[in-house]
Amino acid sequence: MHCPFCSAEETKVIDSRLVAGGDQIRRRRECLTCKERFTTYEIAELLMPRIIKQDGSRMPFDEEKLRSGMMRALEKRPVSIEKIDEAISQLKHYLQALGEREVPSRIIGEQVMEQLRKLDGVAYVRFASVYRSFQDLDQFRAEIDRLQPEKLRPE
Repeated sequence: MHCPFCSAEETKVIDSRLVAGGDQIRRRRECLTCKERFTTYEIAELLMPRIIKQDGSRMPFDEEKLRSGMMRALEKRPVSIEKIDEAISQLKHYLQALGEREVPSRIIGEQVMEQLRKLDGVAYVRFASVYRSFQDLDQFRAEIDRLQPEKLRPE
């Protein structure tokens, strides 16, 4: 690790701690040349699969695109940022657990709908209407009817 103060290559770790729920390691370091101290953070880099779009093109997974789509569906809905972050984290974990280098966008869309269905019925129907290209009210009604029995089930 290079020292940010004098660019020396030799530093030593003084202290290491887990942070961010165990997903990161915070290391306190000291430069052996100038004796300045600084902090570094390490996270495991887990590769996300490439996405195969409907037209056959391939692109890297984009968490911001995923987040913005979910946020659009959840706009003005009573869902906390923590719940949204948790849903995104679960979706990313699902994709990593698949162990595939490439995943069709359809799988991601279905997983987003599943997460939104758990978070908020209105957001789910909003997203489904765009994702499945609803053409009329009957398609909305059918999707709401599919959602309705789940709400009536005792937990």
